[in-house]
Amino acid sequence: MLNDIKKDATERMNKSVDSLRHELAKLRTGRANAALLDHIRVDYYGSEVPLSQTAQITVEDARTISITAWEKNMVSVIEKAIMKSDLGLNPNTAGTIIRIIMPPLTEERRRDLVKVVKSEAEGARVAIRSVRRDANQDIKELAKEKLISADDEKRGETDIQKLTDQFVAKIDEVAAAKEKELMSM
Repeated sequence: MLNDIKKDATERMNKSVDSLRHELAKLRTGRANAALLDHIRVDYYGSEVPLSQTAQITVEDARTISITAWEKNMVSVIEKAIMKSDLGLNPNTAGTIIRIIMPPLTEERRRDLVKVVKSEAEGARVAIRSVRRDANQDIKELAKEKLISADDEKRGETDIQKLTDQFVAKIDEVAAAKEKELMSM
């Protein structure tokens, strides 16, 4: 029973860390990154689909993303979707190839992005603590129903706290790496 609670808590905490990584991948650095365009959706014959399902996205060099539309009539639709996005990018079109040149980040914008990283990291820490609270509640329920001893309850809570500390450290590590990436240009 305790092992099931620990396993569930571990899985949920892992998802929180993965979610943080996914959110931070969307943050723009000075370098080109195909993951930057993951959340952009385009109108494909009446339905909204991810950009990656209508075109091939590649990174040409450190500052250029290349998008090759699979259908010629999708070029203008993809271009409009990129311009409408919250990324502030200007696509350049040549035939069926759209190129996005990443503008350099200003010092002020980098500081703003670092604040966003810290905010996202704190959100992930809150999610981890919420998982800890749920797991500890489950352990208390088992003890209340006399399914585990008081010693097992304490041991379980200690194990959950160790897991929490471990995952908070992972979050700090991920956030610090992203901050370093943002500030080193």
